[in-house]
Amino acid sequence: MQIDPECRYSKTHEWIRVEGSEALVGITDYAQEQLSNAVFVELPEIGDEFQQGDVFAVVESVKAASECYMPASGTIIAINEELMEAPELLNEDPYIDGWFVRIALDDPSEVDQLMDADQYEDYVAQLVEEESHQ
Repeated sequence: MQIDPECRYSKTHEWIRVEGSEALVGITDYAQEQLSNAVFVELPEIGDEFQQGDVFAVVESVKAASECYMPASGTIIAINEELMEAPELLNEDPYIDGWFVRIALDDPSEVDQLMDADQYEDYVAQLVEEESHQ
C-alpha cells in the first residue's frame, strides 16, 4: 500500500495535499484497493463550495459505489477531467494522476486535524488487523 508522506488523511480514506492556500484532494491507495476497478467517477463543478465532511464525489467500481468526503472546507477551483474520461487512473496512481479536485482552502487549520502519513498507516494496519479477525 502506498502512502504519500506529503499528504494528510481522513478516517474515511481521503487525502489532501496542501500547496499554499490551495490543496489537491483524492482518495487513498487503500480506498482504491477496497473499491477495486473504478469504472466511473462523479466530480463536483468548479465553483462548488463544501464544508469539511461533506460528500463531494462518488466513485463507482465493479464492486460498489462509494461516496467521498471533503477533508477540509473549500471551493472547487479545478477538477481532474482526465479522471472522468479514464477512471482507471485512480487505480493506477491515486496520489498523482488520480487526484479528484483542487480547492481554495477556507481554513487551512482544518488540515491539522487530519492524520499524518504515519498515523494513517497505523490506522489502516489496525483496520486490516480487525478485518483478519472477522
